[in-house]
Amino acid sequence: MRKLIKGGIIVNEGRSYQGDLIINNSLIEAVMEGETSRSDYDEVIDATGCFVLPGIIDEHVHFREPGLTSKADIESESRAAAYGGVTSYFDMPNTVPQTTSMESLEDKFERASRESHVNYSFFYGATNENVEEFQQLDVHRIPGIKLFMGASTGNMLVDRKESLERIFKSAADLDLPVMTHCEDTNLINENMSKAKAEFGEDPDIKQHPIIRSAEACWNSSKLAAELAAKYGTHLHIAHITTAKELQLAAENITLEAVIAHLYFCDKDYATKKALIKCNPAVKSESDRDALRKAISDGRIACVGTDHAPHEWEKKQGGCAKAASGMPMLQFSLVSMLELVDEGVLSIEKMVELMAHNPARLFKIKDRGYLREGYKADIAIVQPDNSWTVTKEIIQSKCKWSPMEGHTYNWQVVGTFVNGHLIYNRGSFDASSQGEALRFRD
Repeated sequence: MRKLIKGGIIVNEGRSYQGDLIINNSLIEAVMEGETSRSDYDEVIDATGCFVLPGIIDEHVHFREPGLTSKADIESESRAAAYGGVTSYFDMPNTVPQTTSMESLEDKFERASRESHVNYSFFYGATNENVEEFQQLDVHRIPGIKLFMGASTGNMLVDRKESLERIFKSAADLDLPVMTHCEDTNLINENMSKAKAEFGEDPDIKQHPIIRSAEACWNSSKLAAELAAKYGTHLHIAHITTAKELQLAAENITLEAVIAHLYFCDKDYATKKALIKCNPAVKSESDRDALRKAISDGRIACVGTDHAPHEWEKKQGGCAKAASGMPMLQFSLVSMLELVDEGVLSIEKMVELMAHNPARLFKIKDRGYLREGYKADIAIVQPDNSWTVTKEIIQSKCKWSPMEGHTYNWQVVGTFVNGHLIYNRGSFDASSQGEALRFRD
């Protein structure tokens, strides 16, 4: 089945130009500057006045399945992804059970094959005990190893130096990236004890970036960088929050920023309260501004979401009681396009951060670019088309967002997954299923 996306502004590989794009079944047949020659198509999509982008690849989500499906599940969150122009995701291992065994990994793939509307893969979680199992991993199916070097769920906190050394060495031997959550747990616990002594058992949410401090992030990120340098491991530090950590960027050390830390700062706790509570914490305005500069100048390689839904009632309270994490997947692309409008970065750079670089750094096969022969994963966005986030619009199972009430100037009007128009101006094809991603082929 041949389809023509006609008359849009194509944004791809550092250029923007008016052109047409031809899809043949699941693949891109041609990307053409200017108009195509006349031909017969099964479907013509008029993209006049719109921008045609590679589908967004979010390399950092928590879809909560299995075991935590009261918060979210693969079906609901992959639907939210499609509504937001996100065509592929990497899910994190801190589910129940944790994705720290071959059986739990296979279970996730099987669930996604039935339930995911967009393309998928899963990080394998490291623990203090499971390094030997890395040799059993199929490196063509997963993006890498996820390592929690900070307070986490159950036994996923890896705090033994010997285990950390073995994880970094084994990952390097397998050419698998290690994606780290870096916070110094001991320092955080000390800071929480001090805050409780001064402010009571549930300190006000404004204390969150003081408890989960910049120092806690730096101590842990610096250790991860030293281990990566020692073993030649590709280290991908997740959700960078501080200006100081930006100096760690190196040839084998890549940095991720997430929407929450690019969009919000500590001043926003006054109005958003625990809705923007996440780990690591949203920090100072100067830190946020440093991150914004770094997404433009190349020190930050990828922008993801750390999409992490919770039930509404679990988000109430302060530093001790309110759950950490927020759903941002549906609104990540339009939030970044808002930063484009503000002059923070160019639309070409945004596409690099959210599509090209995740594909390049994790060596995803045939995705992340608008190229002949690549999978037709495409987002179509329209500027000057204002709309407001309401509860009814939110697709995530938790049915809340820190962006509720916010008015955007850009709108996702079409999402193609493997050549199929899954989302089209408010209409959603619930029968559409994504594919398992391939790596290093």
